[in-house]
Amino acid sequence: MIPKRKIISFIIKLAIGIVSFCLIYSRLSEIPQLKEQCVFWLSEPKMYVTLFLVLLLMPINWGIECYKWKSITTQIEVISYGTAIKSVFSGICVGNIAPGRAMEFLAKIVFFKHENRPAVTVLHFINGMFQMLITVSVGVFSIAYKLGQVNQSSNFIYIVLIGGLCLILFFCWAILNVSFIQQKLKFIKWFKKMEDAKNIQFTKSLIIKLISFSILRYTVFTIQFYLIYDALSPQNNIIQIFMSIAAYFMLTSLIPMISFIEPAIRAAIAIFVFNNAGDDTITVVFASTFVWIINVVIPSIVGYVIILKDRKSVV
Repeated sequence: MIPKRKIISFIIKLAIGIVSFCLIYSRLSEIPQLKEQCVFWLSEPKMYVTLFLVLLLMPINWGIECYKWKSITTQIEVISYGTAIKSVFSGICVGNIAPGRAMEFLAKIVFFKHENRPAVTVLHFINGMFQMLITVSVGVFSIAYKLGQVNQSSNFIYIVLIGGLCLILFFCWAILNVSFIQQKLKFIKWFKKMEDAKNIQFTKSLIIKLISFSILRYTVFTIQFYLIYDALSPQNNIIQIFMSIAAYFMLTSLIPMISFIEPAIRAAIAIFVFNNAGDDTITVVFASTFVWIINVVIPSIVGYVIILKDRKSVV
């Protein structure tokens, strides 16, 4: 006879998956003329080659993130690369449930020992800051470049640069003072469980490793976007396009996403940053949506399968 606890756990996991996929479906339905455009573009042989290449880059993209996750958590608990994969992909799936992927860490930490979970929670957010540090740094430069190209007032450019610099300094401060942050969080009951012997510290070599792999991962998903965009609408001004892509990724990373209208938000951002290049609106919307499908929807399906098959409960 199957234990009652396992049945309840399976039902909860199933519910999480259903909610996640409902949210994904609702997001896709926000894109106007998506079906018609898919049929048209998929009739082109070039699109199949491009999609195949972009799909091949997806496991590389998340594979790098899994390696970063394994590396950053080693100081708290040593896990295998396979466990890191389960942790990251489960987080992608559960992250669909709440705006801003606020619940992602709940699925990731269950693959660690109970006593280590508060410290791993801190590492989850610090790990995100490493990626944000690269995204914002490149994005600020690209936005300043684009504003300069269209002769925007220098004051506005300065505001963008100062705001971006403040964010970069904050990320650097948080990364270098994570032990201080960890101690200050202990007024919260959950973080009181963190042992003093397990204060988080980053060595110089670990920081260099995490930054290097964050740059590599950034390069991978930037190439993914460019490949799809160029397949939909062949480009001549490569520098301008890469500047727009950098601005797009920075804004989509910083602006909180409301789950049910995420495609619309991403599409609006894409239209804004690509507008100066005179690109077709539907092309921009389709490119941003397709990258989201490949890098979020498909990994969410993988994460859902992992959650169903794994014995660990994400609640």
